Amino acid sequence: MKAESLPEAMRAWTTDSETGPDGLVLRNRSLPVYGPTDLLVRVRATALNRADLLQSFGKYPAPPGAPKEILGLEFAGEIAAVGRQVVSARIGDRVMGLVGGGAWAEFVATPETEAVVIPQGLSFADAAAIPEAFLTSWDALVTQAGIGTGSAVLIHAVGGGIGTAALQVVAALGGVALGTARSSARLDFARGLGLAQAIAIDEDPPKFAARVHELVPGGVQCALELVGGRYVNETLQTLAPGGTLMLLGLLDGRSAHIDLGTILGKHLRILGSTLRQRSLEGRRALATTLRDEIAPRLASRAFRAVVGAVHPFEDAPKVLAGMGRNAQFGKSVLTL
Repeated sequence: MKAESLPEAMRAWTTDSETGPDGLVLRNRSLPVYGPTDLLVRVRATALNRADLLQSFGKYPAPPGAPKEILGLEFAGEIAAVGRQVVSARIGDRVMGLVGGGAWAEFVATPETEAVVIPQGLSFADAAAIPEAFLTSWDALVTQAGIGTGSAVLIHAVGGGIGTAALQVVAALGGVALGTARSSARLDFARGLGLAQAIAIDEDPPKFAARVHELVPGGVQCALELVGGRYVNETLQTLAPGGTLMLLGLLDGRSAHIDLGTILGKHLRILGSTLRQRSLEGRRALATTLRDEIAPRLASRAFRAVVGAVHPFEDAPKVLAGMGRNAQFGKSVLTL
């Protein structure tokens, strides 16, 4: 396909005031520079992540090599141009993927090795909601925790983007998912995605370990800790001997008081994980997982995107502010 005529500039949501969503400005910026092995993608949809909210407050700077002021970690769109050494990608191909930043713009540049063809029948809006949530879940549950058939997994914030993806990963691998949330509506929806046991959190500080042991005598093999803070010590109590706590989020804060004796006595592991700071090799490995493990399950409908709402690109600050109030269910998506 012949290269499309490219504009001289693009619109992009930028942040440089560190004042949160109210400080976002929609500016004209030069198109990203793409190298000989890179693709230039016309973004049709992008999704919101808590990293975007943190970056808007100056608390999560972009990694080296990523645009420092343009938000956005995941994209879905059409290839608009290719570098001279690109092997198989073609102009017009529909692709999705992760970037260290810069996806809240009309164009984004990415290495060919890190872009994945969107399965047929999947919309741009749905595709934009896939990479961060499903790769975070697969990497934590499969690559690091090694769950498999029969594994019991506790998932906090089960109604969010990562929570709804993790449910589907656990179900696909033959595991048993337990989930927590403070909203009964979120728990009800999560049951339709494979949630075996729903646990409502209605106490402060949160209490749920006793209920987990009632449902799974002996404890769970893995817990996805998406909340942090006061949840951490209670989550440790839910683990079976030799279990793994995967720390993925800090919604309740960066500090926690934990019983170290529990860790020693039960031979527990605590692992932390983010995708944004991965090395080049790590990013390529994630793209391989997206291509070989997740995309085929999307094509077969074993996995599906959970999009809570789709918004115009121009509404990004308002939608991001809603994320700060934990107003979103599933993933929030912006379309261009």
